[in-house]
Amino acid sequence: MKIRAAVLRSTGAPQPFSESRPLDVVEVDLAPPGRDEVLVKVVAAGLCHSDLSNINGDRPRPTPIVLGHEAAGIVEQVGEGVEDLHLGDHVVLLFVPSCGHCAACAEGHPVRCEPAAIANMAGTLLTGARRLSENGQPINHLAGLAAFAEYTVVARQAVQKIDKRIPLDIAALFGCAVMTGVGAVINTAAVQPGQSVAVVGMGGVGLAAVLGALAVGAAHVVAIDISDEKLAIARRFGATHTVNATTPDAVEQIRAFTQGGVHHALEMVGVVAGLDLAFRATRKGGTTVTVGLPKLSDQMFSFPSSLMVVEERTLKGSYMGSCIPRRDVARYLALYEASRLPVEQLITGTLSLDEINEGFDRLARGEAIRQIIRMEV
Repeated sequence: MKIRAAVLRSTGAPQPFSESRPLDVVEVDLAPPGRDEVLVKVVAAGLCHSDLSNINGDRPRPTPIVLGHEAAGIVEQVGEGVEDLHLGDHVVLLFVPSCGHCAACAEGHPVRCEPAAIANMAGTLLTGARRLSENGQPINHLAGLAAFAEYTVVARQAVQKIDKRIPLDIAALFGCAVMTGVGAVINTAAVQPGQSVAVVGMGGVGLAAVLGALAVGAAHVVAIDISDEKLAIARRFGATHTVNATTPDAVEQIRAFTQGGVHHALEMVGVVAGLDLAFRATRKGGTTVTVGLPKLSDQMFSFPSSLMVVEERTLKGSYMGSCIPRRDVARYLALYEASRLPVEQLITGTLSLDEINEGFDRLARGEAIRQIIRMEV
Protein backbone atom coordinates (compact mmCIF):
# COMPACT_ATOMS: atom_id res chain seq x y z
CA MET A 1 0.00 0.00 0.00
CA LYS A 2 1.02 3.61 -0.51
CA ILE A 3 1.44 5.67 2.65
CA ARG A 4 2.93 9.01 3.66
CA ALA A 5 5.91 8.89 5.99
CA ALA A 6 8.70 11.13 7.30
CA VAL A 7 11.97 9.76 5.88
CA LEU A 8 15.37 10.75 7.29
CA ARG A 9 17.84 10.38 4.41
CA SER A 10 21.00 11.58 6.17
CA THR A 11 22.05 12.90 9.59
CA GLY A 12 23.60 16.18 10.67
CA ALA A 13 21.29 18.66 8.96
CA PRO A 14 21.77 22.21 10.28
CA GLN A 15 19.11 24.07 12.20
CA PRO A 16 16.60 25.45 11.66
CA PHE A 17 15.08 22.22 10.41
CA SER A 18 12.24 24.24 8.92
CA GLU A 19 14.79 25.27 6.28
CA SER A 20 17.12 22.25 6.02
CA ARG A 21 14.14 19.79 6.04
CA PRO A 22 15.95 16.67 7.33
CA LEU A 23 12.66 14.78 7.44
CA ASP A 24 11.19 14.34 3.98
CA VAL A 25 7.46 13.69 4.12
CA VAL A 26 6.84 11.62 1.00
CA GLU A 27 4.80 8.73 -0.32
CA VAL A 28 6.45 5.33 0.22
CA ASP A 29 5.43 1.71 -0.15
CA LEU A 30 4.43 -0.42 2.83
CA ALA A 31 4.24 -4.19 2.34
CA PRO A 32 1.55 -6.17 4.16
CA PRO A 33 2.38 -7.84 7.47
CA GLY A 34 4.18 -11.16 7.33
CA ARG A 35 4.05 -13.95 9.85
CA ASP A 36 3.93 -12.65 13.45
CA GLU A 37 3.53 -9.06 12.24
CA VAL A 38 0.76 -6.48 12.54
CA LEU A 39 -0.37 -3.57 10.37
CA VAL A 40 -1.24 -0.57 12.55
CA LYS A 41 -2.90 2.67 11.54
CA VAL A 42 -0.91 5.28 13.44
CA VAL A 43 -3.19 7.81 15.14
CA ALA A 44 -0.76 9.70 17.39
CA ALA A 45 3.03 9.85 17.64
CA GLY A 46 5.19 11.88 20.03
CA LEU A 47 8.33 13.85 19.19
CA CYS A 48 11.13 12.72 21.51
CA HIS A 49 14.75 13.77 22.06
CA SER A 50 15.79 10.26 21.01
CA ASP A 51 14.39 10.99 17.55
CA LEU A 52 16.23 14.31 17.60
CA SER A 53 19.50 12.50 18.37
CA ASN A 54 18.98 10.46 15.21
CA ILE A 55 18.43 13.61 13.17
CA ASN A 56 21.48 15.50 14.45
CA GLY A 57 23.74 12.44 14.33
CA ASP A 58 24.36 12.03 18.06
CA ARG A 59 22.97 8.48 17.92
CA PRO A 60 22.92 7.61 14.23
CA ARG A 61 20.96 4.77 12.69
CA PRO A 62 21.18 3.37 9.15
CA THR A 63 19.55 5.64 6.59
CA PRO A 64 17.20 6.08 4.86
CA ILE A 65 14.98 5.49 7.85
CA VAL A 66 11.49 6.40 9.04
CA LEU A 67 11.76 7.74 12.59
CA GLY A 68 9.18 7.66 15.39
CA HIS A 69 9.18 5.31 18.39
CA GLU A 70 6.45 6.69 20.71
CA ALA A 71 3.01 6.07 19.26
CA ALA A 72 -0.44 4.54 19.51
CA GLY A 73 -2.86 3.41 16.87
CA ILE A 74 -5.46 0.94 15.62
CA VAL A 75 -4.89 -2.58 14.31
CA GLU A 76 -5.79 -2.78 10.61
CA GLN A 77 -4.54 -6.26 9.70
CA VAL A 78 -2.71 -9.15 11.35
CA GLY A 79 -0.27 -11.55 9.76
CA GLU A 80 -0.23 -15.32 9.94
CA GLY A 81 0.27 -16.63 13.46
CA VAL A 82 -1.19 -13.59 15.24
CA GLU A 83 -4.28 -14.81 17.06
CA ASP A 84 -4.60 -12.45 20.05
CA LEU A 85 -5.08 -9.19 18.14
CA HIS A 86 -7.96 -8.26 15.88
CA LEU A 87 -9.09 -5.56 13.47
CA GLY A 88 -9.99 -2.41 15.41
CA ASP A 89 -7.97 -3.14 18.55
CA HIS A 90 -6.26 -0.09 20.05
CA VAL A 91 -2.57 -0.52 20.77
CA VAL A 92 0.51 1.22 22.17
CA LEU A 93 3.71 0.58 20.21
CA LEU A 94 6.77 -0.71 22.11
CA PHE A 95 10.23 0.32 20.94
CA VAL A 96 11.87 -2.77 22.48
CA PRO A 97 9.95 -5.85 21.37
CA SER A 98 10.60 -8.86 23.58
CA CYS A 99 11.37 -12.14 21.82
CA GLY A 100 10.47 -14.04 24.99
CA HIS A 101 13.16 -16.71 24.72
CA CYS A 102 16.63 -15.11 24.86
CA ALA A 103 18.58 -15.14 28.14
CA ALA A 104 17.48 -11.62 29.13
CA CYS A 105 13.80 -12.31 28.43
CA ALA A 106 13.97 -15.64 30.25
CA GLU A 107 15.41 -13.85 33.30
CA GLY A 108 12.51 -11.38 33.34
CA HIS A 109 14.26 -8.42 31.71
CA PRO A 110 12.50 -7.95 28.36
CA VAL A 111 13.96 -4.46 27.77
CA ARG A 112 17.37 -6.14 27.47
CA CYS A 113 16.11 -8.52 24.76
CA GLU A 114 19.14 -9.52 22.69
CA PRO A 115 17.44 -10.14 19.30
CA ALA A 116 15.52 -6.86 19.71
CA ALA A 117 18.74 -4.91 20.24
CA ILE A 118 20.27 -6.42 17.10
CA ALA A 119 17.15 -5.73 15.03
CA ASN A 120 16.81 -2.16 16.29
CA MET A 121 20.43 -1.35 15.45
CA ALA A 122 19.99 -2.85 11.97
CA GLY A 123 16.78 -0.94 11.26
CA THR A 124 14.61 -4.04 10.84
CA LEU A 125 11.59 -5.51 12.58
CA LEU A 126 12.16 -8.20 15.20
CA THR A 127 11.35 -10.68 12.43
CA GLY A 128 14.34 -9.37 10.46
CA ALA A 129 12.12 -7.89 7.74
CA ARG A 130 11.91 -4.40 6.28
CA ARG A 131 8.38 -3.63 5.09
CA LEU A 132 9.05 -0.07 3.89
CA SER A 133 10.48 0.81 0.49
CA GLU A 134 10.74 3.66 -2.01
CA ASN A 135 11.18 3.05 -5.72
CA GLY A 136 12.06 -0.54 -4.93
CA GLN A 137 14.78 0.36 -2.41
CA PRO A 138 14.32 -0.68 1.24
CA ILE A 139 13.81 1.89 3.99
CA ASN A 140 14.81 1.19 7.59
CA HIS A 141 12.44 1.19 10.57
CA LEU A 142 13.54 3.11 13.69
CA ALA A 143 13.26 0.79 16.71
CA GLY A 144 11.19 -1.58 14.60
CA LEU A 145 8.32 0.93 14.66
CA ALA A 146 8.79 3.72 12.08
CA ALA A 147 5.88 5.54 13.66
CA PHE A 148 6.14 8.87 11.82
CA ALA A 149 3.88 7.45 9.15
CA GLU A 150 0.20 7.02 8.42
CA TYR A 151 0.52 3.24 8.78
CA THR A 152 3.27 0.94 9.99
CA VAL A 153 3.98 -2.77 10.09
CA VAL A 154 5.52 -3.99 13.35
CA ALA A 155 6.31 -7.28 15.03
CA ARG A 156 3.51 -8.70 17.19
CA GLN A 157 5.82 -8.36 20.17
CA ALA A 158 6.03 -4.60 19.59
CA VAL A 159 2.38 -3.82 20.37
CA GLN A 160 0.41 -3.77 23.60
CA LYS A 161 -3.38 -3.84 23.42
CA ILE A 162 -5.14 -1.19 25.51
CA ASP A 163 -8.70 -0.29 26.40
CA LYS A 164 -10.46 1.79 23.76
CA ARG A 165 -11.59 4.34 26.32
CA ILE A 166 -8.02 5.69 26.55
CA PRO A 167 -7.52 8.62 24.11
CA LEU A 168 -4.84 7.56 21.66
CA ASP A 169 -2.92 10.84 21.88
CA ILE A 170 -2.57 10.17 25.63
CA ALA A 171 -1.82 6.48 25.06
CA ALA A 172 1.11 7.35 22.78
CA LEU A 173 2.96 8.86 25.75
CA PHE A 174 2.99 5.47 27.44
CA GLY A 175 5.19 4.08 24.67
CA CYS A 176 8.24 6.09 25.77
CA ALA A 177 8.00 9.15 28.04
CA VAL A 178 5.78 7.59 30.70
CA MET A 179 7.22 4.10 30.55
CA THR A 180 10.78 5.44 30.75
CA GLY A 181 10.27 8.17 33.37
CA VAL A 182 7.70 6.52 35.62
CA GLY A 183 9.38 3.15 35.20
CA ALA A 184 12.72 4.55 36.37
CA VAL A 185 11.01 5.73 39.56
CA ILE A 186 8.97 2.60 40.27
CA ASN A 187 11.07 -0.22 38.83
CA THR A 188 14.69 0.93 38.80
CA ALA A 189 14.85 3.19 41.84
CA ALA A 190 12.00 1.43 43.70
CA VAL A 191 10.98 4.69 45.40
CA GLN A 192 8.99 4.15 48.60
CA PRO A 193 6.30 6.42 50.12
CA GLY A 194 7.82 9.17 52.23
CA GLN A 195 11.22 9.10 50.55
CA SER A 196 12.91 11.99 48.73
CA VAL A 197 13.57 12.08 44.98
CA ALA A 198 15.58 14.43 42.77
CA VAL A 199 15.13 14.49 39.00
CA VAL A 200 17.76 16.15 36.81
CA GLY A 201 16.34 17.33 33.49
CA MET A 202 12.79 18.56 32.95
CA GLY A 203 12.12 17.23 29.49
CA GLY A 204 9.25 14.87 28.77
CA VAL A 205 10.87 11.89 30.51
CA GLY A 206 12.03 13.95 33.49
CA LEU A 207 8.62 15.49 34.05
CA ALA A 208 7.05 12.05 33.75
CA ALA A 209 9.43 10.94 36.51
CA VAL A 210 8.25 13.85 38.66
CA LEU A 211 4.67 12.70 38.17
CA GLY A 212 5.69 9.12 38.94
CA ALA A 213 7.44 10.11 42.16
CA LEU A 214 4.37 12.01 43.30
CA ALA A 215 2.13 9.08 42.35
CA VAL A 216 4.04 6.67 44.60
CA GLY A 217 3.98 9.07 47.56
CA ALA A 218 7.44 10.62 47.63
CA ALA A 219 7.58 13.27 50.35
CA HIS A 220 10.08 15.54 48.60
CA VAL A 221 10.36 15.78 44.81
CA VAL A 222 13.21 18.04 43.70
CA ALA A 223 13.20 19.19 40.06
CA ILE A 224 16.56 20.29 38.63
CA ASP A 225 17.22 21.97 35.29
CA ILE A 226 19.20 24.83 33.76
CA SER A 227 15.99 26.52 32.59
CA ASP A 228 13.88 28.55 35.00
CA GLU A 229 10.96 28.14 32.59
CA LYS A 230 11.20 24.34 32.81
CA LEU A 231 11.45 24.58 36.60
CA ALA A 232 8.27 26.64 36.68
CA ILE A 233 6.55 23.87 34.72
CA ALA A 234 7.85 21.32 37.22
CA ARG A 235 6.32 23.32 40.07
CA ARG A 236 2.98 23.29 38.26
CA PHE A 237 3.35 19.51 37.97
CA GLY A 238 3.73 19.30 41.75
CA ALA A 239 7.49 19.33 42.41
CA THR A 240 8.02 20.33 46.04
CA HIS A 241 11.38 22.01 45.38
CA THR A 242 13.19 23.34 42.31
CA VAL A 243 16.89 24.08 41.83
CA ASN A 244 18.63 25.66 38.87
CA ALA A 245 21.60 23.43 38.05
CA THR A 246 23.75 26.44 37.11
CA THR A 247 23.61 27.74 40.69
CA PRO A 248 27.09 27.24 42.22
CA ASP A 249 25.68 25.76 45.43
CA ALA A 250 22.98 23.61 43.78
CA VAL A 251 24.10 20.41 45.50
CA GLU A 252 24.42 22.13 48.86
CA GLN A 253 20.88 23.47 48.50
CA ILE A 254 19.50 20.01 47.82
CA ARG A 255 21.42 18.45 50.69
CA ALA A 256 20.24 21.19 53.05
CA PHE A 257 16.50 20.80 52.57
CA THR A 258 16.63 16.99 52.32
CA GLN A 259 18.73 16.51 55.47
CA GLY A 260 21.85 15.17 53.81
CA GLY A 261 20.71 14.41 50.27
CA VAL A 262 17.89 12.59 48.53
CA HIS A 263 17.14 8.90 48.80
CA HIS A 264 16.99 8.65 45.00
CA ALA A 265 18.40 10.90 42.27
CA LEU A 266 17.51 10.31 38.62
CA GLU A 267 19.52 11.83 35.76
CA MET A 268 17.50 12.31 32.56
CA VAL A 269 19.66 14.46 30.25
CA GLY A 270 22.49 12.23 29.01
CA VAL A 271 25.19 14.68 30.12
CA VAL A 272 28.01 13.72 32.48
CA ALA A 273 27.64 16.96 34.44
CA GLY A 274 24.01 16.07 35.11
CA LEU A 275 24.94 12.60 36.34
CA ASP A 276 27.65 14.08 38.54
CA LEU A 277 25.13 16.50 40.10
CA ALA A 278 22.67 13.65 40.69
CA PHE A 279 25.32 11.49 42.31
CA ARG A 280 26.51 14.26 44.63
CA ALA A 281 22.92 15.10 45.61
CA THR A 282 22.27 11.51 46.73
CA ARG A 283 22.55 10.72 50.43
CA LYS A 284 24.49 7.91 52.09
CA GLY A 285 22.80 4.63 51.31
CA GLY A 286 20.95 6.26 48.41
CA THR A 287 20.49 5.26 44.79
CA THR A 288 21.52 7.25 41.74
CA VAL A 289 19.82 6.24 38.49
CA THR A 290 20.99 7.32 35.05
CA VAL A 291 18.39 7.33 32.29
CA GLY A 292 19.65 9.88 29.74
CA LEU A 293 21.45 8.52 26.69
CA PRO A 294 24.71 10.43 26.01
CA LYS A 295 26.32 10.81 22.62
CA LEU A 296 28.07 7.68 21.43
CA SER A 297 31.53 8.93 22.41
CA ASP A 298 34.14 8.58 25.11
CA GLN A 299 32.19 10.44 27.80
CA MET A 300 33.24 9.08 31.17
CA PHE A 301 31.86 9.50 34.68
CA SER A 302 34.19 9.14 37.64
CA PHE A 303 33.81 9.28 41.41
CA PRO A 304 35.75 8.12 44.49
CA SER A 305 35.20 4.38 44.51
CA SER A 306 35.38 4.32 48.30
CA LEU A 307 31.97 6.03 48.42
CA MET A 308 30.34 2.89 47.11
CA VAL A 309 31.62 1.08 50.18
CA VAL A 310 31.69 3.49 53.10
CA GLU A 311 28.44 5.22 52.09
CA GLU A 312 26.78 2.10 50.69
CA ARG A 313 25.84 3.91 47.51
CA THR A 314 24.10 2.35 44.50
CA LEU A 315 24.54 3.54 40.91
CA LYS A 316 22.13 2.02 38.39
CA GLY A 317 21.23 2.36 34.74
CA SER A 318 17.64 2.35 33.53
CA TYR A 319 16.55 1.61 29.97
CA MET A 320 12.88 1.88 29.03
CA GLY A 321 12.20 2.31 32.74
CA SER A 322 13.38 -1.26 33.49
CA CYS A 323 9.82 -2.11 32.50
CA ILE A 324 8.03 -5.29 31.71
CA PRO A 325 5.81 -3.55 29.14
CA ARG A 326 3.02 -6.11 29.12
CA ARG A 327 2.65 -5.56 32.86
CA ASP A 328 3.55 -1.91 33.23
CA VAL A 329 1.63 -0.24 30.40
CA ALA A 330 -1.60 -1.49 31.98
CA ARG A 331 -0.47 -0.47 35.49
CA TYR A 332 0.48 3.06 34.47
CA LEU A 333 -2.68 3.50 32.42
CA ALA A 334 -4.65 2.49 35.53
CA LEU A 335 -2.87 5.24 37.48
CA TYR A 336 -3.77 7.71 34.71
CA GLU A 337 -7.42 6.67 34.77
CA ALA A 338 -7.45 7.08 38.55
CA SER A 339 -6.16 10.67 38.10
CA ARG A 340 -2.95 9.78 39.96
CA LEU A 341 -0.76 10.16 36.88
CA PRO A 342 -1.94 13.26 34.96
CA VAL A 343 0.33 12.74 31.97
CA GLU A 344 -1.87 14.86 29.72
CA GLN A 345 0.08 17.78 31.18
CA LEU A 346 3.10 16.64 29.18
CA ILE A 347 1.45 17.53 25.87
CA THR A 348 2.39 21.06 24.84
CA GLY A 349 1.10 21.00 21.28
CA THR A 350 -0.26 18.96 18.39
CA LEU A 351 0.81 19.12 14.78
CA SER A 352 0.37 17.42 11.44
CA LEU A 353 2.90 15.12 9.81
CA ASP A 354 3.78 17.91 7.38
CA GLU A 355 4.80 20.13 10.30
CA ILE A 356 7.27 17.63 11.75
CA ASN A 357 10.47 19.58 10.95
CA GLU A 358 9.10 22.69 12.64
CA GLY A 359 8.16 20.53 15.62
CA PHE A 360 11.74 19.31 16.01
CA ASP A 361 12.94 22.92 15.86
CA ARG A 362 10.76 23.68 18.88
CA LEU A 363 12.04 20.58 20.67
CA ALA A 364 15.68 21.45 19.95
CA ARG A 365 15.15 24.99 21.26
CA GLY A 366 13.62 23.66 24.48
CA GLU A 367 10.23 25.22 23.72
CA ALA A 368 8.19 22.02 23.97
CA ILE A 369 7.82 19.04 26.27
CA ARG A 370 5.83 16.57 24.18
CA GLN A 371 4.35 17.49 20.82
CA ILE A 372 1.97 14.97 19.34
CA ILE A 373 1.58 14.32 15.62
CA ARG A 374 -2.05 13.57 14.97
CA MET A 375 -2.69 11.51 11.85
CA GLU A 376 -6.05 11.62 10.15
CA VAL A 377 -8.32 8.90 11.55
